[in-house]
Amino acid sequence: MVESCHGPVKVRTSAILSRVGTLIGRYVIEHKLGEGGMGTVYLARSRGGRAVAVKVARPELASDPSFRARFRAEVAAARQVGGFHTAQVVDADPDAEAPWLATAYVPGPTLAALVTDEGPMDEARLRALGAALAEALEAIHACGLVHRDLKPGNIVMAPDGPRVLDFGIARALESTRLTATGSAFGTPGYLAPEQALGEEVTGAADVFALGAVLVAAAGGRPFGEGTPMGLMYRSVHEAPDLASVPESLRGLIGRCLAKDPAERPTPDEILDALGEGEPHPATLVVPAAPAYGPPQGQTPPPGHVLPHVPPQGFGPPQGFGPPGAFAVPPPPSVPPGFVPEFVAADRVSGIVVDGSGVHLQLYGEEADFGWEEISGVDLLRTRRGRGLRVVVSLHEGGAYTCELDGRRAARVEEWVARLDPVLATFLPRR
Repeated sequence: MVESCHGPVKVRTSAILSRVGTLIGRYVIEHKLGEGGMGTVYLARSRGGRAVAVKVARPELASDPSFRARFRAEVAAARQVGGFHTAQVVDADPDAEAPWLATAYVPGPTLAALVTDEGPMDEARLRALGAALAEALEAIHACGLVHRDLKPGNIVMAPDGPRVLDFGIARALESTRLTATGSAFGTPGYLAPEQALGEEVTGAADVFALGAVLVAAAGGRPFGEGTPMGLMYRSVHEAPDLASVPESLRGLIGRCLAKDPAERPTPDEILDALGEGEPHPATLVVPAAPAYGPPQGQTPPPGHVLPHVPPQGFGPPQGFGPPGAFAVPPPPSVPPGFVPEFVAADRVSGIVVDGSGVHLQLYGEEADFGWEEISGVDLLRTRRGRGLRVVVSLHEGGAYTCELDGRRAARVEEWVARLDPVLATFLPRR
């Protein structure tokens, strides 16, 4: 069995909030990344070298028993969230002196930064963004969570698609803020009317925020500019400004921004409206995928037959998803030059391949294999080209299988095209 995500080490995090090279849980801090609503965010690494982003709660939150209780419940649910476009929580300690959570680190700009740097998105990119966010919300809502603070700053534009961040902490923060200040939790301009009014919040509030995010990605501001109170007033009482949105999308986005939650579409209806890309051909000739052997200078032990099956004890998950992401630049400690990396995930599996080895997310557990452990990697297309099976065989005689559902043959071909040169860097072709 793979070692549990939870590490046995507990430390006094108050002593390391400004220190590098010390531990939070089992993660070594490299440097501070920034501040957020929950507290401080650090870049850190696991013992195997995996980069993670660790969020540590502010002291005033850590001292609030209600925050700890909600944080514990939210993190437990968040770890079950799957989907292509979510940033899964990989570890957490609600009982630490300062509670913390960690996600896998994938560099990339936030949507806010991307629009600032590159300008408004065109219709095709808006449709792709809307579909990705709807799929993320489906996965989040399926685990009983409501994001409550979806906005361009909480969306990272990773190389393999948008990732939604911070869905595992919003309710705990919301409860604390409501108790302490009596104010609404969320970001004015993206806050649903029912949130601004302090009413019951459901997944429909996230759909409202999705609509506001798409307006922002198109270069607009659905409720204009001004003070937070002014933005909240207009979101409750005035129609949104959709002038920046392509005409073909105004109807859908207008429904997302409806004042009445019951009038908003569900994430599944948004996906239906935006489509899922080009259909697959009726028949498909699938070429053989490459295979890779042991690292240069290494040979597997003789007589080993490696079964291409998951290790005993793995079973279907209730929910699952990809490695997480925090929108931060690569750390300065990364040596100069290109470090090959492959990241892909579906609803039940995830895989990362880079200079340290192969990292699998399987059925709620993680498995890390260094290149010195790996005797070979096989890539097999499945389900008429719409799935990719990655088999990692080990010198010691075991094999781990990770099958990714691409949903479209084009996505699988993209995965193979990106994974091929990364594997070739570390393993010779067989």
